[in-house]
Amino acid sequence: MKATLTSSERRLTLFDYVLYTALVLSWSASWYALALQVGTVAIQTSLFWRFAVAAAIMWVWVLLKRSPIRFAPKLHLAFAAMGLFIFCLNFMLFYYGSQYLISGLLSVVFSLASVFNLVLGFVFGRRMPRGRVLGGALIGICGIAFMFWPEIAGQTWTGNGVVGLGLCVAGTVSFCIGSQISAALQQRKIPVVSASAWGMSYGAAFSAIMTLSLGHSFNIDWNPVYIGSLLFLAIVSSVIAFWSYLTLIGRIGAARSSYATVVFPVLALLISSFFEGYGFPAIAVAGLILVMAGNVLVLGGGKD
Repeated sequence: MKATLTSSERRLTLFDYVLYTALVLSWSASWYALALQVGTVAIQTSLFWRFAVAAAIMWVWVLLKRSPIRFAPKLHLAFAAMGLFIFCLNFMLFYYGSQYLISGLLSVVFSLASVFNLVLGFVFGRRMPRGRVLGGALIGICGIAFMFWPEIAGQTWTGNGVVGLGLCVAGTVSFCIGSQISAALQQRKIPVVSASAWGMSYGAAFSAIMTLSLGHSFNIDWNPVYIGSLLFLAIVSSVIAFWSYLTLIGRIGAARSSYATVVFPVLALLISSFFEGYGFPAIAVAGLILVMAGNVLVLGGGKD
């Protein structure tokens, strides 16, 4: 009798590829939108409004789908934890880390999410990562390092640089912990839209608490550029991207889903080359080839 493949072993369907593509495209453009918000409004305030808007949209989605709203207190603890780790600390730590590190290195650090999710899956779920998935993730991360090597080599490693690196690593781990919580919720058949609505609501609440505790106001910049980037981050980079990502976790596993964090910097560079005149040196082309090779290994179905 043929053994049943787990979510991390089965081949991807057309719907999986659609979700994966939507996720990569959404997150690729988010870096540019984030850059338009830095420095105009307090970090905590921007995060509060981003996820307050995103949560409101998710609640409309929940009502339209007639997904469940009421859950046991124990599940609310999980929703709150997911909101804290994915929709609050993850972004906040990267915002602060960006003050010390160059943008290329931020992408390299975040691309470690695919490996961290493999490790966390083994530690908490005793899920041994398949060799091709682990190998593909490592190849992809090497490719990202090649693509951003000119910027990485130019980083001055002072004490602040080490602090920035630590903040970004902590942000990536926070993202992965939240991913594992989402995977556990989906194993309990909790709808993604319901979990996302509650998670984003809790994430916005945590950001609001931090905003008040740091003495910031909730005033925002009504400049069209800031408002436009805020709406893009709330609707595209949060609602669409995180629904796609969290849905993928339940369908193909956290490790393969998080490989999008390795792929989207590639498209981010393409966007940069169009809007900001970034040129592709030979080492970047070699890195692109490695990322694509890793993508084939990670997303490929079947057993080793």
